[in-house]
Amino acid sequence: MARAAAVTSPTPRPAPDRSEAVLSRLQLLVTRKLDGLLQGDYAGLLPGPGSEAGESREYRPGDDVRRMDWPVTARTTTPHVRRTVADRELETWLALDLSASLDFGTGQWLKREVVVAAAAAITHLTVRGGNRIGAVIGTGGGASAPARRWRGGPPPVGPGVLTRLPARSGRKEAQGLLRAVAGTAIQPGRGDLGALVDMLNRPPRRRGVAVVVSDFLAPTEQWARPMRKLRVRHDVLAIEVVDPRELELPDVGVLPVVDPESGELHEVQTADPRLRQRYAEAAAAQRATIAAALRGASAAHLRLRTDRDWLLDMVRFVAAQRHARTRGTTR
Repeated sequence: MARAAAVTSPTPRPAPDRSEAVLSRLQLLVTRKLDGLLQGDYAGLLPGPGSEAGESREYRPGDDVRRMDWPVTARTTTPHVRRTVADRELETWLALDLSASLDFGTGQWLKREVVVAAAAAITHLTVRGGNRIGAVIGTGGGASAPARRWRGGPPPVGPGVLTRLPARSGRKEAQGLLRAVAGTAIQPGRGDLGALVDMLNRPPRRRGVAVVVSDFLAPTEQWARPMRKLRVRHDVLAIEVVDPRELELPDVGVLPVVDPESGELHEVQTADPRLRQRYAEAAAAQRATIAAALRGASAAHLRLRTDRDWLLDMVRFVAAQRHARTRGTTR
């Protein structure tokens, strides 16, 4: 399905001097809604098994038999499992797609604003306790830029630049990263999502969490293999950003639409019900292909929409993942 955006009047943006206040307010909202969901230190974003051996306890139905503590079981003649302690220092990397297709939105937000919001939420969840967080930002296909210092503000980017923001610890550093992300200008031209994801694979990093935020509208063969490679070493979370007009067309007569990456302009007769049906079917098939590719990469998949409360959707997703991973076991 072609990437097309309705030609509308520009959406009002916050003034640059208000970016600090907007980010501070966003962090406050995240603090109020998300604290308590992910308390404690984990080896990944979502609660899961740790890597260090801990105490033993009696086996309960539902426990992983691979954690059986055979020496204790032999001594007590009662099945025991070995509990594990999660790593206490987490390194999280964000791959943020800010290509031209993200500069679009017909709901409450632009898609790029949801990308920044998701980055802020992930940063809040992972920055505590000495954990480090870094990011790679894509504004189009092309050669990579060297690692840059981002403490003072947005990094210099240009057309076709992939920018790496080094992983640092501390809330002040995390706020600097968010300011850099929010201040990155979207450039015209097609992006290379595969190259962006591959920046998290090279050079090899310590095991941690990799979060890819994109609309995933690039051909799946471009990014599916890098995603599978990323999953070998890291817990992977894919955040898909979707606008409702990418799923179905409204009945508004002749609608001029433009591909934000190529600049191609088309006029679409949306009054034709068969056209709207074909568009909806093609969009559903495209999203199903994306979901299948992410499942094939064993990545957790969260879909955020520009016409919904992205924070509430994120809270529900994290709670559901936590319930799924801890069901039948005692941590």
